[in-house]
Amino acid sequence: MESSRIITYLTEHILADALYEDGKLMELSLNPAEETSLLGSIYVGKVKKIVKNIQAAFVEIQPSMLCYLPLEEAKNPIYVKPKKQPKLIEGDELLVQVSREAVKTKAPSVTSNISLNGKYLVLTTGNRMIGYSAKLKPSEKTSIKEVIDAWEIPEVGLIVRTNARSAKAEELQEEYQKLLSEYQFLVQQAIHRSVYSCVRKSRPSYLTSILGSRSEQLKEIVTDDAKLYQEILEFLTEEMPKDTEKLRLYKDQALPLKALYRMEKGMQDALAERVWLHSGAYLVIEPTEALTVIDVNTGKYTGGKDKQQTIQKINKEATYEIARQLRLRNLSGIILVDFVDMEDEKAKQELLQLMRELLKKDPQKAAAVDLTALGLMELTRKKQKKTLLEQAKECGI
Repeated sequence: MESSRIITYLTEHILADALYEDGKLMELSLNPAEETSLLGSIYVGKVKKIVKNIQAAFVEIQPSMLCYLPLEEAKNPIYVKPKKQPKLIEGDELLVQVSREAVKTKAPSVTSNISLNGKYLVLTTGNRMIGYSAKLKPSEKTSIKEVIDAWEIPEVGLIVRTNARSAKAEELQEEYQKLLSEYQFLVQQAIHRSVYSCVRKSRPSYLTSILGSRSEQLKEIVTDDAKLYQEILEFLTEEMPKDTEKLRLYKDQALPLKALYRMEKGMQDALAERVWLHSGAYLVIEPTEALTVIDVNTGKYTGGKDKQQTIQKINKEATYEIARQLRLRNLSGIILVDFVDMEDEKAKQELLQLMRELLKKDPQKAAAVDLTALGLMELTRKKQKKTLLEQAKECGI
């Protein structure tokens, strides 16, 4: 089983958190030390405009900050002020949650489907069904369903997370009651708040990373900052008491935490255009306005007399690294991969299947769609927060 470790450190200007799996850097987030992301925050927003031809509304959550609200994301809205008709109209004030950060020239996106995340469950207000993580086995879903069927659930939905497989029935019940109480308090509080109020701030990325981690894989959480240590400890005590023993305050002043894990080197590599593979081949990663292009090159690789066998080996190695780079750089949207040309159709399909299997491990929704007539592999990955490159620019790196 893979083991993971979360590292968080603070400098004068940057707050960084990193996820390592079996010693390899898999995810990295950078934030200006004095700022927090809007992603996940809940506001009392005001509908400024409804554009029917694109089936969207524009909602103001702060003065002059307009956000994009797809009308399909406006099911079962929670209105702050009573109204006679359920249809969304201009001037309405409602609770919205930031579902995607501003990306390049695009405004942030919001949804009226409020989600409250726990370790095992997610409570939702728009979709009032009970859903299960695709990573749960059928037998696990059946046993968890037996537990949930005994609950009295009001007009909310639930998503059962992968971590629920290791939870006891009473732990699931306790978290459900906690999320439900949080939701009820949120709604009761909202009707007394003025427009543009932030009724619930998002968690910092390092806490979100911890909450989203797989309990059975998470071996250690390490920080070298006493204030962060205390904040994480309070969070774990409240949300994940079984994992408090995994938290460690790093105190070796002779060797800083970021130097021990070579985080600056990892950051440089993650921001570089070229990624070298162990074989001597390399990837070129080029983000554009509309999509990201990844090119696989044979580079210095000279092994193997059989050309097609050599190409297959390079492409397979590249597939593993591309799946990692998507997470590490937080690449999203449309991604096109130009592998080294292969003649064997069976080998092409095997490569596509390998990519699909690897993307199942991505915490973000990702898919390998198909191979085009020109041999390009089409990938998609859900957009939610800024790419690592955009984060670095905001931090002055």
